[in-house]
Amino acid sequence: MSPLTWAVAAVVTDGSGRLLLCRRSEGARRWGLPGGRLRHDESPPDAAVRAVRAETGWAVELVDLVGLYRVTDPDTSPPPAGRCGGRPDVLVHVFRAAPAGVEPLSEPVAGCLVQWWPAEGLPGALTPTTRAAVADALAGRSGVLRRTAADGSTAEPADGPSTPPGQRASRPVDSTKR
Repeated sequence: MSPLTWAVAAVVTDGSGRLLLCRRSEGARRWGLPGGRLRHDESPPDAAVRAVRAETGWAVELVDLVGLYRVTDPDTSPPPAGRCGGRPDVLVHVFRAAPAGVEPLSEPVAGCLVQWWPAEGLPGALTPTTRAAVADALAGRSGVLRRTAADGSTAEPADGPSTPPGQRASRPVDSTKR
């Protein structure tokens, strides 16, 4: 069994609704959310701000938590309670964020292609976690718990696709029954 890797990412949108994505030039074909690994001495929000700036050059302000996304291998059976699964076993805290300025503060990390994309024109080659998190963020969801697989499959959020966290799906009230 491998240890759980903690990571952070952000769905960064500007005033016109474009999303900031990055792609590693190391042969990666898919675009992903900016982010990185969580250091042992920092909180997920602090790590997200640091990692986005380090990777893209953009300073960001976090708005809220979109959700927690666990990336697993779909061919591996679930681990026993209290244990981590096999590789990959990554828990990603995904935040909603906005740029803190109109220009990046520095250059992106070497080997990272950074680009703003319109929400209706995202590239087809997105990582599974990026695809799920962007869909959740654009739908206005917060507090989502979702499992994504390295092969691209995803599970619905634990609270269903449209019920806000902490709320039950409402049922129509029949006013004739009193």
